[in-house]
Parts: sequence; structure tokens; C-alpha cells
Amino acid sequence: MNHIMTRIFLAFLTSLMTLAITGLPALARGVHTIDFGRSTAGTEPTSFSALVGIWHQDRDEARNIYAVDGREWEQGLLAPGAAEKARALYGDASTDFLRNLENYRYYPLTVLKELKHFREGSIEVSFKPVSGRIDQAAGIAFNIKPNGEYLVLRANALEDNLVLFRLDQGRRSTLQWIGKVPVPSNRWHTLRVVVTGKKIEGYLNGTKYVDYQWNEKIDGRIGLWSKADSFVFFDKFSVTDK
Repeated sequence: MNHIMTRIFLAFLTSLMTLAITGLPALARGVHTIDFGRSTAGTEPTSFSALVGIWHQDRDEARNIYAVDGREWEQGLLAPGAAEKARALYGDASTDFLRNLENYRYYPLTVLKELKHFREGSIEVSFKPVSGRIDQAAGIAFNIKPNGEYLVLRANALEDNLVLFRLDQGRRSTLQWIGKVPVPSNRWHTLRVVVTGKKIEGYLNGTKYVDYQWNEKIDGRIGLWSKADSFVFFDKFSVTDK
């Protein structure tokens, strides 16, 4: 009897191990982590396409990071090679994308290349507001459509708030605004968006501030966002795509 029970237990254990092993690749496919440490300062990382504003690799002491550099900001400045980059992202739809994106040229935007359809999961990035007289804004853009419209969760060190914006039909509108959210300059913070169906949650430094029900399911590209003359560092960009 003991021998039979031992064989049953071993068979059960083998089945569990097989399920665990075969399940690992699916988990790995859903996690995207961007390592900015491998790129050279002054260049653009291969993982992103900068479309509006000036984006480049930079350094924070010994740390390689990705930066939006608004110190020489000019309103309405598209990124170098924006047309070619948009064509690589959206193909034949890139003309409409660029035409509508011109309405939002006050807001620097860079788009992650490798993920075409983020529908559900989480997006997280570390950011450090460095300078900016008009703004010191750091945001996660998501639901970026081929027509150039998108949503963004952004924190601002000059305003100490966290806001969920909609950029649609040529204008920016507020979906949810949370005040009295400390975002001190020259410190690293963590910004996170969580999407479950139509529900959008926004976190700053591990605390949930935004809880919003969108009118349709999320489905679009994702990226990083800023505003005007912001000089902000970004690092540790990761996506869990369910």
C-alpha cells in the first residue's frame, strides 16, 4: 500500500512540475522591461520612438537614464525624423496620426516600439523632475490610437498633483484631478498605471490616487509624456501585458 501511495504522490508531483514549467513562457511573454543602461548618452534608445520634443539618453551621476529635455524647448517642435518614425509605427495611417499629433505639440511624447496593443495590465516607470520654469511634468501615455489621440497619467512637481488626462479632437481635457500629492523635484518617484477592463487606476510611489471608469476597453500603444520646458529623467520602464 505504501509503495502504491508513493507512486501516486510522485506522479502528482511530476504533473505539478510540468504545469509550472510549461506556464513560465506565457508569463515571460507578458512582461516587458526596458534597460536604458545599455544605450549611449546623447543618443535615442532603440526601444522608443520620440515624436514630439527632445528625448535622449542622459546620465544621473553614474546612472544611465532616458530624459525629456525641455531646456531649449520651442512650442510646436516635433522630434527629428518624426514622419519616418510615425510611418514605422502606423504604416499607411501615419499621415492621419501626424496630422492630429500636431494639435498636441505642446506635449513631448515618445512611444514604445515593441508593444502595439496594450489592453490590460500595468505600466510603471521611475522619474526624477530636474528643472522647468513652466512645468516639471512626467507622464505615462497609453491607449495611443492611430489617429493620434491618447490618455495620459501625469505627475507635476511644480503643482504637486496627479491628473488623468484625455487628449482628443485637438484638445486636452481632465478626467480626474487629485491635488495635494507631493512630488518634490530632484528626487526619484514611481508612477504606475493599472488597467483592468475599462477601469484605470493611477499610483504614485505606491499610493493609489486615481480610480476612473473609462467608456471603452483600452487598446493602443504606450509611451512616456511630458509638457513644455520640463527636464525630467526616466528609468526602470516596465510593462505587464495581460
